[in-house]
Amino acid sequence: MSSHVITGYVIGESLRPGARFQPRGLRLRGIRRMDVSASATDGQPNLWTFVEWEADADDSTAVADALASALEPENGWYTDFTAGDERVVVFAGKVFRYPRGDEAGRAAVIAYGRSVGTPEHQLDWAD
Repeated sequence: MSSHVITGYVIGESLRPGARFQPRGLRLRGIRRMDVSASATDGQPNLWTFVEWEADADDSTAVADALASALEPENGWYTDFTAGDERVVVFAGKVFRYPRGDEAGRAAVIAYGRSVGTPEHQLDWAD
């Protein structure tokens, strides 16, 4: 096992019906359910299931690809995680990587999120 791990979460409701997020080495950290009715938009449910996971750092590409294959393209769903000095942001069918703190890289991802319908107030990941 790698001495470094990556951690993240995926919102259960953001997965396509029938999709499976199960990359090699994925480990469950926890599941919690939250009322997000104050920030959910039309087309998004008011309750979200946050599935927290971890994997070995050297599996970050496989994890990102698995997420890109599993996410629902409607409503601009995305998830993100940090892999070393990189921020990885994943949409349905699309993976972005940029150095943490790189404003141009972040701006390109935000522009893409807007183009696929991610609500503006949800384009708020931390670098």
